[in-house]
Amino acid sequence: MGKAWFLLVGLALAPILRAEPAAETEIRAQLTSRNATTLSAELAAVIKELTVRDGERFKKGQLLVAFDCSIQQAQLEKARATAQGAAKTYEVDQRLAKLESISVLEVDVAAAKLGEAKADVALTQAGLEKCKIAAPFDGRVAELKAQRHQHLKVGDPIMDVLDDGQLEVKMIVPSPWLRWLKSGQAFSVHIDELDRDFPAEVVTLGARIDPVSQTVAVVGRITGKHAELLAGMSGRAAFPNQTH
Repeated sequence: MGKAWFLLVGLALAPILRAEPAAETEIRAQLTSRNATTLSAELAAVIKELTVRDGERFKKGQLLVAFDCSIQQAQLEKARATAQGAAKTYEVDQRLAKLESISVLEVDVAAAKLGEAKADVALTQAGLEKCKIAAPFDGRVAELKAQRHQHLKVGDPIMDVLDDGQLEVKMIVPSPWLRWLKSGQAFSVHIDELDRDFPAEVVTLGARIDPVSQTVAVVGRITGKHAELLAGMSGRAAFPNQTH
């Protein structure tokens, strides 16, 4: 009876023991943008122009925001006029010095005033450059946080922008995977929102392992152009089964 029972159990387990391992190893994954930032006001002013809306695309260098900087422009004109006057005074003082009509000290004072005036012009010009915000990269507007005619203070957020041209795949994988997971390794990502698979490849492996969870961060990228993919989508990353 005992031998017969063990024989039956062995026959029942045989198919399981002979079964092939799963074809793929899966882990949760999320799509993120490699370049993403919040554009903020660098001066206190009123928004004069917003050239984009939520979700719209833009090109690198494209004007996104313009402020009303009429006061700063007037300050620049004043600084330039002062610099011109200082330059003429310095020129005249140099001629008078050659005729020994004024002292060298007076010439040095005129030169110092000219240098100060030029510095004021440069400072005002630098401030005017902050009156316009250009796109730092090709991308899309994720969220507008300000509106036209709104007065902003320094540091107030204007819009969140991201580059969706090259989406990254972020994963947290068990540390034993490092035995076979390599940079450049191909895998696929099933996106839940679209119920579709997309090709991808491993870009970087984390520099350290979390000692508590025994996991490591891995970053991949979607290969090819897929306009339907959006940052924030998630799904499952599937790697061909490996022999450990």
